[in-house]
Amino acid sequence: MMRNILSILTGLLFFSFSLFAQTGKIKGEVYDKNGNPIIGANIILVDNSIGSASNWKGEFEITNLREGEYQLKVSMIGYSEFISETFEINNETKFFTITLEEKSLQYDQVVITAGKHEQNISDLPVSATVIGADQFSKKNFTQLDDALRYVPGVNVTLDQVSIRGSSGYSRGAGTRVLVAIDGIPLYTGDSGEIIWEMIPVTDLERVEIIKGAASSLYGSTAIGGVINVITREINQKPLTFVKSFVGAYDKPYYDDWNWSDEYRMFNGLSVAHSRRISKLGFAVSLSRYENSGYRQNDWQKRYSGYLKTKYSFDENTSLTFLATGFSRDRATFNFWKDSKNALRPPDNDLGERTPSNRYILGLTFKNKTSPDLEYKIIGSYYNSYWHDQSESANSSRSQLLRGELQTSYSLSGSAHLVTGFEGSTSIVKSNIFTDPSAHTFGIYSQLEYEFSFPLTVTAGARYDYSKLDTLKGEQSLSPKLGLNYKLTNKTILRGSFGKGFRAPTLAEAFTSTSASGVTVKPNPSVKPETNYSFELGLNHKFSDQLSVDAAIFQNEYYDLIEINIDPSDLKVFFGNVTRARIQGFEIFGNFNLDHFNVEFNSGYTYLWARDIQTKRSLKYRPRHILYSSINYSPGFLSFGIDFRYWSKVEEIDDLLIETNTVPDGYKRSEVFVLDFRTGINLYSFGLPARVFLNIENLLNYNYVEMIGNVSPIRNISLNLEFLF
Repeated sequence: MMRNILSILTGLLFFSFSLFAQTGKIKGEVYDKNGNPIIGANIILVDNSIGSASNWKGEFEITNLREGEYQLKVSMIGYSEFISETFEINNETKFFTITLEEKSLQYDQVVITAGKHEQNISDLPVSATVIGADQFSKKNFTQLDDALRYVPGVNVTLDQVSIRGSSGYSRGAGTRVLVAIDGIPLYTGDSGEIIWEMIPVTDLERVEIIKGAASSLYGSTAIGGVINVITREINQKPLTFVKSFVGAYDKPYYDDWNWSDEYRMFNGLSVAHSRRISKLGFAVSLSRYENSGYRQNDWQKRYSGYLKTKYSFDENTSLTFLATGFSRDRATFNFWKDSKNALRPPDNDLGERTPSNRYILGLTFKNKTSPDLEYKIIGSYYNSYWHDQSESANSSRSQLLRGELQTSYSLSGSAHLVTGFEGSTSIVKSNIFTDPSAHTFGIYSQLEYEFSFPLTVTAGARYDYSKLDTLKGEQSLSPKLGLNYKLTNKTILRGSFGKGFRAPTLAEAFTSTSASGVTVKPNPSVKPETNYSFELGLNHKFSDQLSVDAAIFQNEYYDLIEINIDPSDLKVFFGNVTRARIQGFEIFGNFNLDHFNVEFNSGYTYLWARDIQTKRSLKYRPRHILYSSINYSPGFLSFGIDFRYWSKVEEIDDLLIETNTVPDGYKRSEVFVLDFRTGINLYSFGLPARVFLNIENLLNYNYVEMIGNVSPIRNISLNLEFLF
């Protein structure tokens, strides 16, 4: 009894000491060169997990710091990074006033996706791009795939993303680009597709895009590259964000296409709040989106939710829970009726719709056991359900469970080793894929070594095993070698060579359905695809105003999985192209005149994608892709023009035209799209608000990304944001 009492008293005494232990805090303000507050700057303490973000006044605070030495790091997309000198905290408050210099070139932007640990872009052996959160506000992007259409080397066909021609179009079955949120993959357990609405665009900090095969670290779905969404750091002080927008589509260019007497509208509302209470931080947001559709039977309504909580046990240990999902009801538009009725579906498709409910739960435990060793344990559960309320009445419920253990170890000041293993299980109940299951396992390791001369070598490999239901299990070894050599402080050479691997999805092997006159049959004999990729790149900074990044690349595909049509029964199936080759080059330039607040960006990609056997172009790969933008930001105002061009796609699904499944489906052309935007930053006047006006497809140019589908016509939107 006495021992128990002593234990309780000892615990109470320890708790009392912890309450009155000497702690300190850090407070500060972050501004740009014009004295405007920078919102959402990422503030962290070097070498531990404690951090915060700046509010609408540019203010930040980090509390409950134990006695010791610290270093402060402040970063924001589009600005140079700030790292303070080492300072001491001893029951006091340290105050910082920080001015970040604008930096258009993401030369020293820190990313974590390429090597699964923090690196500067300038140190990578592969091409990479970063999209900042501010772009989603200025251009009123409601989904991530909208933003990807403006990234050099990336093109999107309807909702399927392709990096350097890695993908054509497969009606949502499978992906060759791994998309993740905070490192948690977002592909579904049945079709393996990316559902873009799962990503909370109002809660992200940045998007990292790694171009080229990344199977040596990320496995099967990363054969074409990786897109990783990094969510915002939870603010120390309470922070509330409200976004509301409303927009309308113009009338169609041709009177024959005008199927509605009304202007078709769209609108959205998002409310987000984040704060910390002692060691626990949380961020939560709710969103609603409605779109009446510029095409008949193409409306949708969506309600989304997002939650992130982070408990910091101490400076080196944290547990993060993430949940995101939505409930959506949308009408179905697969193909146009014909070219004279391009905004109408076939009569039989009228009234069809597809309700769906999807959510993902993720848990990440992170521990830094020493200054040199860190490990993460990541688990996730993805639940997806959809029901096609059409004549075929297709439906599917899939559950994907995934776990990963990852270690990151600095062997010395010049070597860094990342190792890990992961496994996943998919369970599907469906009348379109039957009721199959899939199991995968992978183990990987990658070493980066920096020599005394400015050369960094990256070498790694990954072993994957994949088994689809009753089919034979498949395995693959994916090695990779990368080099980064700094010729001068302004010129960097990089190169990489590796092997990629992608197993078929359950949908590619087992789909059996009919929709809009198209019948799909299963192909259990479909084989995994492999890819040998090569890239050589150069980054040169001519001056603080002008920089250029260029790369050449080649990908050799074996057993590439593409949509095929069987001439004997005119049914669609997923089959292997014995040999395919994708090669090309990419160049991106940035020119800025800080004195005049003007910035110009332009990127061009040449793509040569061929089926080696048939000597024909691969489907839905444009040969030329060009993107340019000009930005002018005089004080509290901002103006911008974006231009997108891609050449006429050479090959599409011809049999859909020949069988009259898609009447006039051959009609397509090269694409010219011009967008205009302007904004007012009221933070400069002490008001917690910003206003943006966007006109997309200013010239009302009619174009298709995918056969029988006219892309969005001219539309205008007004976006209001409040942060307090």
